[in-house]
Amino acid sequence: MRASRTVAAAVAGAAVLALAGCGGDSGDDSGDKPFAGKSADEIAADAVKATKQAESMHMKGTVQQSAGSPLTIDLSVDKDKSCEGTIRQAGSSADVRNTGETFYLRGDEKYWRGALKGQPGGGKIVPKVADKWVKAPADDATTKNLCDKQELTAAMDKDKSERKGMKKGSTSDIDGTEAIRLTKKTSGGKTLSLYVATEGKPYILRTTSTGGKDPNTATFSDYGKPVSPEKPAPGDTVDLKELAASGA
Repeated sequence: MRASRTVAAAVAGAAVLALAGCGGDSGDDSGDKPFAGKSADEIAADAVKATKQAESMHMKGTVQQSAGSPLTIDLSVDKDKSCEGTIRQAGSSADVRNTGETFYLRGDEKYWRGALKGQPGGGKIVPKVADKWVKAPADDATTKNLCDKQELTAAMDKDKSERKGMKKGSTSDIDGTEAIRLTKKTSGGKTLSLYVATEGKPYILRTTSTGGKDPNTATFSDYGKPVSPEKPAPGDTVDLKELAASGA
């Protein structure tokens, strides 16, 4: 399912925003609770660790792709790879669910026309899948990373060289939770910001990238909240394998 592969890459890209904003080198000790005496480097390390260890999280953000319109992602995911959410782009939308051993994707007609553009027989397939839950094995190579929380958060800590040069800023409110802002300006003129919760565990609450050609933002919430997507009704589903076998 080529479309799902594209979506998975975009979700991972949103998670990488957190990496781009992470870490740093700052001796600033402004008494920010509970980080008094800690550098931006240490705060970011704590934030990445807590976020990776969380049982679940909700991620909402906009990924500006180098070619094409912005892609908005609204996704809840847990360590067991259960997930539920929506992807929107250029007026099209697709809902995703991962329940146990099955991955489901329900796209509208515009979504599928874009996803199947240029594919042999794509025009005939669209009416059969539009607004239906198309199901595939959860371990399918093109979809398995989309609902893998561990895979998404691992991207935050992949390149530790990104963790240099951050500065501690002031605290602000992120959806009702106080957070400290860590910032970094890159040689390309971008300003990267990472917001870390100062209350409870130091979870990442928001990341932003501004000032460049690909501005992005991602907000993280609902840490530890159960993710329990329901299986779609049988009459609302289409089996991807059966569709492929029928030659449709």
